[in-house]
Amino acid sequence: MTASSVSPSLGRSLGTGTALTVSDPDRVERDERLVRRRFWQKLRANLHRVPFLEELLAAYFCATDPATPYRAKAILLAALAYFVLPVDAVPDWLLIAGFTDDAAVLAAAVQTVRTNLTPGHWLRAKEVLRAEKGGESESAG
Repeated sequence: MTASSVSPSLGRSLGTGTALTVSDPDRVERDERLVRRRFWQKLRANLHRVPFLEELLAAYFCATDPATPYRAKAILLAALAYFVLPVDAVPDWLLIAGFTDDAAVLAAAVQTVRTNLTPGHWLRAKEVLRAEKGGESESAG
């Protein structure tokens, strides 16, 4: 599955300087259900393999924040849905390269909506990341 199949507008517009329009509210709703259902499980299963965890968490908190504008939510949810999907351009189980496509999609989405990511989203991301990694080391020891 590619970013453009998750959200057709997202794949065509990111990084091109063209205006982004989100025209499918049903797709945005499906993306949100998918992300809410699978995000934490995928994140926890890959804590040691994903180098962009803070950005991922900040994007999640921004996308699920009721104060975030709809357009920004739609963009972030499409990128987060791409992360949680079991099938994507580069399989996640590949060492080193596995999450490069996910990182690229997320980076493009975050760059597009960067003004909507508040200091509060970043702070929550840092706090959760610290707690998740702390819990990981406690359970390993």
